[in-house]
Amino acid sequence: QVQLVESGGGLVQAGGSLRLSCAASGSIFRFDAMGWYRQAPGNQRDLVTTITSDGNTDYADSVKGRFTISRDGAKNTVYLQMNSLKPEDAAVYYCNVVMVIGGLRYVHWGQGTRVTVSS
Repeated sequence: QVQLVESGGGLVQAGGSLRLSCAASGSIFRFDAMGWYRQAPGNQRDLVTTITSDGNTDYADSVKGRFTISRDGAKNTVYLQMNSLKPEDAAVYYCNVVMVIGGLRYVHWGQGTRVTVSS
């Protein structure tokens, strides 16, 4: 079992910044990728950004240049620095980790942390 605990969400004014954290614990073998997704009310859960074990990153076009993903391998923690926040960034943000073990792909999700952006 892998547990993911997100933190750092909250209310921020448009143009402001927040930093989300996601700490992983439990039966950790290794992470092939960690990422952040978000889901606004009535919408599907969309990819925000991912980072692979090699440090390669990928971002949704809507957040490029404003959001930065990083990780601390020693702490099994991934971060999402969000700058220049817009009202459309408001959503519940979910952390996920992907582990490939024995050719099988395992995906774990956190419980989510809410980000509210006031205009």
